[in-house]
Amino acid sequence: QVQVVESGGGLVQAGGSLRLSCAASGTILNINTMGWYRQAPGKQRELVAIITSGATAGNTNYADSVKGRFTISSDNAKNTVYLQMNSLKPEDTAVYYCNANLRTARWSLPSDYWGQGTQVTVSS
Repeated sequence: QVQVVESGGGLVQAGGSLRLSCAASGTILNINTMGWYRQAPGKQRELVAIITSGATAGNTNYADSVKGRFTISSDNAKNTVYLQMNSLKPEDTAVYYCNANLRTARWSLPSDYWGQGTQVTVSS
């Protein structure tokens, strides 16, 4: 079994900062990517930022809306990913979900595992 657990959400004023953390644990052979997605009310879930692990560790990709404000980083030894969010805007308000794409065994295909989500609310 694999568990993905996020922490660090909350309420912040516009222009403020928050740091989200996410740890994957359980039966993990290797992780391909870890990333953050968000879903605002009435909208589809969207990619915020993603970072690679393993042989290509450290490659990142960001949504255009967060480039220059958010930074994703990881601690591969701890199967943990972070999202530092600066200069937050009211439109960043959403439930933020952590995703880990990983394999649990040599014979298994990579699968996506999701956290339960953490609420980020930015007040104007």
